[in-house]
Amino acid sequence: MVNNPNSNVTRFSLIAAFGGFVFGLDAANISGAIRYVSSLFELDSIQQGTVVGCALLGVIVALFFTGSLCEKFGRAKTLLAIGFTYSLSSLISATAVNYEMLVIGRFIGGVAFASITVSAMYIGEIAPPEKRGKFVSVNQFMIGLGLLLAFVINYFLIKYIDEISWINNDNIWRYMLGAELVANALWIALLLKIPESPRWLVMQGREEEAAKVFARIAPKEQITGLIDSVKQSLHNEPKLPIKKQLKELFSGRMRFVLLIAVCYAIVQGATGMNAVLFFAPMVFEQVGMSVEDTFMQTITTGVVGLIATFIAIAFVEKLGRRFLTLAGLVLVVVAHGSTWFGFSQAKYVFDEKAVASIVVELKAENIPTESVERLLGRTFDNDVTLKTKLSEMYNKKELPIVSGVIIHNSVVGINAPLVLFGIFAFLAAFNLSIGPIMWVIFSEVFPNSVRSVALPFAALVQTISSWSIQQFFPWQLDNMGVASIFFIYATLGLVGLIVMWFILPETKGKSIEDIERQLVRS
Repeated sequence: MVNNPNSNVTRFSLIAAFGGFVFGLDAANISGAIRYVSSLFELDSIQQGTVVGCALLGVIVALFFTGSLCEKFGRAKTLLAIGFTYSLSSLISATAVNYEMLVIGRFIGGVAFASITVSAMYIGEIAPPEKRGKFVSVNQFMIGLGLLLAFVINYFLIKYIDEISWINNDNIWRYMLGAELVANALWIALLLKIPESPRWLVMQGREEEAAKVFARIAPKEQITGLIDSVKQSLHNEPKLPIKKQLKELFSGRMRFVLLIAVCYAIVQGATGMNAVLFFAPMVFEQVGMSVEDTFMQTITTGVVGLIATFIAIAFVEKLGRRFLTLAGLVLVVVAHGSTWFGFSQAKYVFDEKAVASIVVELKAENIPTESVERLLGRTFDNDVTLKTKLSEMYNKKELPIVSGVIIHNSVVGINAPLVLFGIFAFLAAFNLSIGPIMWVIFSEVFPNSVRSVALPFAALVQTISSWSIQQFFPWQLDNMGVASIFFIYATLGLVGLIVMWFILPETKGKSIEDIERQLVRS
């Protein structure tokens, strides 16, 4: 069998990045399930945020020991353990009998989300410099692919819920959350076929094994030079215990590198992707769409995100990390500004036609209609006052089901094309730039001596930033209104653009060791 280094690097990178595919499935599945989970378990807005956000709390916990696991057992074995953790999470979540059990299952899944960080670390250490950006960006592409598949599954479950006897409002979410078990099993099988990171093997003094791995991913004449380069880097930056790595990471000589990573992490999380992603049907519901239409639009978001990520992978080595980041943030600001303006003029009018349509749809769901009939002739100037009134009229089991129906039939004055342009433009901007490029930057800027703790720490900052967005999104929707939320996201994007303009360097085409010499103070 002929050894093809390029083919091997591609295969190993795709397998490592398949964890992103499972992550995408999980993220999109919960976005479809939350409506039905909220009704079944009678959740309030904070509990809705917790069901979604507790996964990121799991990430936060995992990141405290992910570095130690990678350091002690290697990247490949850590990825395998994560694969089994995903499976456990799927089983618990899909069979949950109450809110608490579902939160536990989702939390365990969050622990497995560390796969994205470990995948980036692994790919960054096996890919050649001229292709590293492209292969690390595959993480985001696989996330997008997982999102799209889950959106398609969710849509067809919703579309045919009335035609499939064994699916109803109380159990449809179990099929949504359980669908990823197949992907979990496939990923575990594939992970058994990838080698350990050669750079990690050199760090462990296992040079003979490292040479065998390098022989599979690089031309024969480069093997000695690659091992010498890693050894030289390790000599300059000796292997440190975890505590000393942390001390080194926060030392003065690492200050600029840490500043770049922390700022990028905060900007990527704070611009609102997790709100749009994890609550996609809820966001589209605010435009006035029917339930089926909101799930159809999620498929469009999946397609837009996937295409944008594919473009980013194609151009990350040509246009560079800095240009794509700054251009993407400009588009983020424009997109969120468009969404804010489109929502800002919305009113909710209960004329005879609106009330009659609402009554028909609520009767189909076996929900009493007397309360909504009493709204005839009323107008609500914004979504906050409407939702406050609805919370007085319906209990927690009914509210998640009726809110979309009522908004769909009563909203007027909203500029739907402008809102949809803003949402899709944001998805494109994120997946073209700060989505995939952040992981490229993380995999490149940290020296070998602190990578095992630096990447998890940077991911921790990004996770906290993202968690704060998605945990409180349902509460903000009820108490601040959708227009105000997107105005805040636009403002945060503008601040991020200004900061990144001044601090973000270009790293394309440089080895990890060259970047270290450029950014780390002697």
